[in-house]
Amino acid sequence: MNTDIIRNYRNQDDLRRSFNALAEKTFDGLNFEAWYQDGYWGDRYNPHSIVIDGQVTANVSVNTIDFIWNGEKKRLIQLGTVMTEERFRNQGLIRRIMQEIDQKYAKAVDGFYLFANDSVLDFYPKFGFRKVMEYRYTKPFSTSKECSMIKVPMSTTDSLCNPARRNDNRSRLADAMGRNVSYSRFRMVDNDNLMMFYATGFMQDNVYYSEKYDTYVIADIEGDTLMVHDVFSEVKHSLDDIFAAFGPDIRQIVLGFTPSNGEGYQVSAFREEDCTLFVKGRVFDSFEQDQVIFPTLSHA
Repeated sequence: MNTDIIRNYRNQDDLRRSFNALAEKTFDGLNFEAWYQDGYWGDRYNPHSIVIDGQVTANVSVNTIDFIWNGEKKRLIQLGTVMTEERFRNQGLIRRIMQEIDQKYAKAVDGFYLFANDSVLDFYPKFGFRKVMEYRYTKPFSTSKECSMIKVPMSTTDSLCNPARRNDNRSRLADAMGRNVSYSRFRMVDNDNLMMFYATGFMQDNVYYSEKYDTYVIADIEGDTLMVHDVFSEVKHSLDDIFAAFGPDIRQIVLGFTPSNGEGYQVSAFREEDCTLFVKGRVFDSFEQDQVIFPTLSHA
């Protein structure tokens, strides 16, 4: 059986379709085609796949991400979309890919990380990975201000009669991402394409804009809780002022990033259900001590 690893094939229609088909079957509908067709799938996301009889059979994707961590730039690789066609499982294909990735990238980056489900927690330590805990920032909140946030349409459904409006909205958001000041001390940089994967996909109904602050926010609202994934503005504002623009019904703030100033926030160890963070590299020696969380919009 040929176990050569194929990379850099996103522009090959047949292989890309096969990759998407396996992703859909493995991860309950996950598909990268719209991301590709919209022009957001760039060089930083690179599936490493074993192809048998023209079909993607096993895969580990390499997502190269630069972070600013307490003022220093670090290049990390997030491994994701780990999957094997059912009839080829338990044949060492993922091990083969993992070994090649390590050989290819270990000297070129500061570290590796990945998020694993509970069924494979004993697998990744075999490659030198170890578990670490993330830390989430939350706080109670109240305001008497009226809601002034505007929901910004990003989806095709919302823009059937006016696709130009949708494209203009996406362009404006991408521009804001490119000119953004930082609200986080552990932030992803130079990877707007990955954030647009969320803004035009899973979170296409979660993009808001404040005209007063000329600020975009990607957020979920569940009851009285505002889950803020990220904030994009050219001028730095008070986060509390931005939160207040969501109106008086918000009583709890949950951040999907590590704030530059954690004063007033409750900090607690956080592990998403069926999702354990594994890391590899000395760069992570102070990760838990530093009490940070990988930005939710950096997950791939």
